[in-house]
Amino acid sequence: MTDSARQAGDSAIPPLFRFVPGPGGDTGTATRLALNRTGSFEWDLAAGTLDIDEAGLAVFGVDPVAFAARPSIVVERLDPGERARLAVTIDEALTGGSGSYSIHFRVPLPDGARQWTHVQGMIMRSGDGRAHRVVGVVRDATAEVTHSAFVLDLEERRRRQTDIVERTTTALSRAMTVDDVTAALTGPGGLAMLGADGLALGLVEGSTLDIIALSGETLEAFDGPGSGDLDAGLPLGDTVLSGRPRFVTSVPELARRYPVLQPHVDGPGIRAAAYLPLVAHARPLGALALFYGERTDFSADERILYLGLAAIVAQSLQRAMLYDEEREFATGLQSAMLPRRIQAVEGGEIAVRYHAAWSGRDVGGDWYDVVALPRSRVGVVVGDVQGHDTHAAAIMGQLRIVLRAYAAEGHPPATVMARVSRFLAELDTDRFATCTYAQVDLATGAVRLARAGHFGPLVRHTDGRVGSPQVRGGLPLGISTEFVDEEFPETRIDLLPGESLVLYTDGLVEEPGAGLDQGMAALAREVSEGPEGAEDLADHLSARLWERWGAGDDVALLVLRRGPDVDPVRAPRLRQYIHQADPEGLSEARTIVRKALTDWDMAELADDAELVTGELLVNVLLHTEGGAVLTLEVLPEPVRRIRLSVQDRSSVWPRRRAPGETSTSGRGLLLLDAVTARWGIEPRGEGKAVWCEIGPTARRPFGTGRGGGVPHRI
Repeated sequence: MTDSARQAGDSAIPPLFRFVPGPGGDTGTATRLALNRTGSFEWDLAAGTLDIDEAGLAVFGVDPVAFAARPSIVVERLDPGERARLAVTIDEALTGGSGSYSIHFRVPLPDGARQWTHVQGMIMRSGDGRAHRVVGVVRDATAEVTHSAFVLDLEERRRRQTDIVERTTTALSRAMTVDDVTAALTGPGGLAMLGADGLALGLVEGSTLDIIALSGETLEAFDGPGSGDLDAGLPLGDTVLSGRPRFVTSVPELARRYPVLQPHVDGPGIRAAAYLPLVAHARPLGALALFYGERTDFSADERILYLGLAAIVAQSLQRAMLYDEEREFATGLQSAMLPRRIQAVEGGEIAVRYHAAWSGRDVGGDWYDVVALPRSRVGVVVGDVQGHDTHAAAIMGQLRIVLRAYAAEGHPPATVMARVSRFLAELDTDRFATCTYAQVDLATGAVRLARAGHFGPLVRHTDGRVGSPQVRGGLPLGISTEFVDEEFPETRIDLLPGESLVLYTDGLVEEPGAGLDQGMAALAREVSEGPEGAEDLADHLSARLWERWGAGDDVALLVLRRGPDVDPVRAPRLRQYIHQADPEGLSEARTIVRKALTDWDMAELADDAELVTGELLVNVLLHTEGGAVLTLEVLPEPVRRIRLSVQDRSSVWPRRRAPGETSTSGRGLLLLDAVTARWGIEPRGEGKAVWCEIGPTARRPFGTGRGGGVPHRI
C-alpha cells in the first residue's frame, strides 16, 4: 500500500485539505453552487493535499467556514464502515494500475438524513506507472440511487408476478378434472406457486357453497372441506354473491364486518387477504381466497394480477367441470352396457372388475360377461374392442349381447367365436376386437377355451404357483372373417378344486415405459402373492396393478375360482395337474403323493402309491397329446384305503400286452394287478380316467370296477 493510500485507510482521504473558493469568493456563490449538488476535487498524491471546491463541500453538507477551521470534518462524518470501504476502493485503484475509480457511499447530514454520495476520480500516472495525481467529481446521488432501487424493486415485483402467472398457468393447463385443479393449487408447491400462505376454494352447488380445498393458514369459519349455505355473512360467500373482489389489509376490520370470523382472527398470523370471485362466461362458479402473513397492502398492479389469476382458475375449473360431466356420462354409458349383476355359480365364485381410464374423456371397448350354459356349466368371457370412443363402446355392447346369445345356445367355444367374428365383419365398421372365451364345468373342473387375438388366461394353483397354459388362438374377431380364416382352436385345461382362472385385458399389464413381458411378469407375481378368494384377488390386482400403472387404459378383469374340497379332514383329497411339457412335473407329482400320505398317517402305502403314480403318468405323457390330472383321496370306510386316479383327454384305452423278457414297456397293467386292491377305467367327457385303490383289503380280481367302473379284458 502506498503512503497516501495508507493514510487514506485511516481517514479515507489524506489529512490535509484546502478550501478552493468558487468564482466571486463569497458564500452566496457557494449557496448557488450547492443547488447543483455536484463539485470537484484535486488530490496531489506527492504533496498529500486534497483541494475541494464549494460545491463539493455542499455535497457533504459542510460549511466552508467550518471546513477551513477543521478540514478533517469531512472524513469524520462518515461511518467507520463507509470510511473503510472508501479506503479499500481507493487503495485497489491506486496500486492495481487502474485509470479511475468510482464508489457510492452514504453521508450523514446535519438533519439526520443519509445522503447517497458518488465520488469518481481519474488517476494520473507518470511514465513508470506510478500514480501522482487524482482529479474527480463528487455529487449527490440520492435521487439516482433511490430511483434505481425503486426501479429494481419494481422489476423484481413484476418478475415475481410474471412467475406466478406462468407457474399457475402451466400447472392448471395439465389439470383435467376438478380434483386435478385442486391438487395443482393445494399440492406440494401450490401455495408457493401463488405466493400465498393460505388458500380456500369454494364452488357453487345450487344454493350452497361447497368448500373443496383448504390449504395453509386461513380465516374461513370451516373446520374442513364441506358444504354450507351460500351465506353473505361469510366473506367467501359474499364474494360469490356480489361478484366483486375484496382486498383485505386489516383483519380486525374484516372481522367487524363479518362477526362469524371473530373467533378465527387471533389464531393464524394472517395480516392480509384477497377474496376473488371465480366467473366464467358470466356464470359464477365460486370464489378463491388467498391469505398472507407478511403482506400489508396490495398495489394496483398486484390487484390486477390477482384478478387475472382468478380468471385463469375460473377457466380451468369450468373446463374441468365440463370434463367431469362428460366423463361421468361416458362411464355411465359404458357401465350400462356391462352386466349389472353377476349371478352366483354353484361350485365356485366369480369376481369381475371394470376400471375406466383416468385420462381422456372417451370410453373404451373393454368388457366382461358371465353366461349360464346348459348342463350346469358357465361361460366366461373378457374382450376388448379397438379404440377409445363411444363407437367402440357401442360395438362392445353389440358383441357382448351376440356372444351371450350364441354361448347360451350351448355351442362350443370355436363355434361361438366364429359366429361373433362373422357378425362383427357384417357391421358397418372398420373396428376389430380381441376376446378370450371359456366354457367351465365347475363340477369336473374341465375348461374349454378359445382365443381371438387376446391374452391367454392365468391359473393360480392351490399352492400359490401361477401357470400360463398354452392356449391356441385365432385372429381377432372381424379380421378373421375378412381373411376367411375363422379357425379358433379349442384348448382344454383342468381346474382343480381351489384353483383360480384369471382373464384380463391389456390395461392390466401395459406398464408405461416398460415392455409387455415385464407387465405379464408383474401380473403373474401379484396373482401368486394375492389372496385366495375371487373377490379379494380381484381387488388386490386392481390396487397393485391398474392404479400402479397410472390407470392410462381401461381394464376388464374376471377371476373364477373353483370351490375347494369339502371336509378334507374326514376324507382327505388332493388334485394336481401335470403339464405334458413340464419335465419336473412327474417327479413333483410322486413327491406330492408321498408327502400327502405321510401327512394323512398312511405312510405304509406311500411306496405302492408312488410307484403306481409314476406308471400311470408316464403312460399318459408318452401316449397322449396333453397333460394329466392326478387325484388322490382317502375313502371313508372302516378300513381306510386310498383311491388314486389319473385323468387324460385321450379316448384310447390302455390294453394288456405280453412283454418279453427284454421288453422295456408293456408291464403297466401287470403292475396295477400286482400292487393295487382293484382298478378300473372310466370314461370322462372327452377322455378317460384310470383309477385304482390301494389298501390293506384283499385284492379283487383284475378289471373289477368300483362305483360305475366296467370290467375290461385287455
